[in-house]
Amino acid sequence: MHESREPGTVRDAAPAGADGGHYLSIVVPLRDEEDNILPLATQVQAALAGAPWPWQLILVDDGSRDATRARIREAVAASPHHLGGVILRRGFGQTAAMQAGIDVARGSVIATLDGDLQNNPHDIVRMVRRLLDEDLDLVVGWRRVRRDGWLRRVPSRLGNWMIGLLTGVPLHDYGCTLKIYRAAVLRRVRLYGEMHRFIPSWMATVTSPERIREEEVSHFPRLHGRSKYGVSGLARSVRVLLDLLTMAFFVRFRASPGHFFGRIGLACGGAGLLALAWLTWLKLGEGAAIAGRPLLLLGILLVVLGAQFVCAGILAEMLARTWFEAGGTPAYLVRETVGHVGGDMRVGDMRVGDMRVSDLRAGGMGAAAASRRRPRAPREGA
Repeated sequence: MHESREPGTVRDAAPAGADGGHYLSIVVPLRDEEDNILPLATQVQAALAGAPWPWQLILVDDGSRDATRARIREAVAASPHHLGGVILRRGFGQTAAMQAGIDVARGSVIATLDGDLQNNPHDIVRMVRRLLDEDLDLVVGWRRVRRDGWLRRVPSRLGNWMIGLLTGVPLHDYGCTLKIYRAAVLRRVRLYGEMHRFIPSWMATVTSPERIREEEVSHFPRLHGRSKYGVSGLARSVRVLLDLLTMAFFVRFRASPGHFFGRIGLACGGAGLLALAWLTWLKLGEGAAIAGRPLLLLGILLVVLGAQFVCAGILAEMLARTWFEAGGTPAYLVRETVGHVGGDMRVGDMRVGDMRVSDLRAGGMGAAAASRRRPRAPREGA
């Protein structure tokens, strides 16, 4: 993913929040939404006119073939202090476009929004207030009254139920793009493929599910064009199912993949050994002929499969250990420390020594990063 560096792009759009307060970044991925961009920018500015935090709107063009890019430049030129644009070199997909906006966002709070005018920007302030007042890490929009056809609503409800069942994060509406994130936590998750559908579940790998809540939001019918990201019918169901299986594996077994493969291996090997033991008793105890029985071949096959799965689990464990150690990925994440705990301690991906507890809280990592960059005093005799 690449962003343009023309004047008026997002890095020139708005200064950081003053006094170390919260700063809101709104990320909107767009593809062929030329008719919606200017009305969207107007609605967002009207909704946030009285917001108590400084804010920026980041419009990400994901390889549009219409006038979306020109409309982004027009919107940014009209309000350069609040709006910025990221122009991708080609269409990378909604997830990649969303990650591009998150990468350049400056806010301690990040909101994501659809570019089709079906979400209501006036819901943003209320959701941000809840995130901050209740000290949450994620507030998910819930379109209780959806303005979509039943062909989208029914599979969506089934998918939401399956995702909640497999991941342990039950939500009514995983597919709603309107979400509010605490940036310090969101940045612990990298988005690839089509992970945008399952962001709350991925967030649950770096924060407690108790810090994820949902809020009812408005939903409007689409006025202009049609969805360029949506895939309907059997293709959409297959994609969601494959993504769900992948996500469930990583959420549950990312740190211990050997448990996943080991369970399958033990089940297969155990069933095969039982089958062979039964055939051995028939042969030795009753003198029955077993050479032509299919159960013999099945038992041998199950034992071999079991051994292969166990070996695959061992290799997966070795790869996981290598990934964690080579990448410096911590096995835990600290939200805050109280009092003097002694020595340096890892908080996320930072080394923390003499720091205030307030510097360690999610959303206030700027001071922590500054202390990390502060040069150490030279040792005596150096």
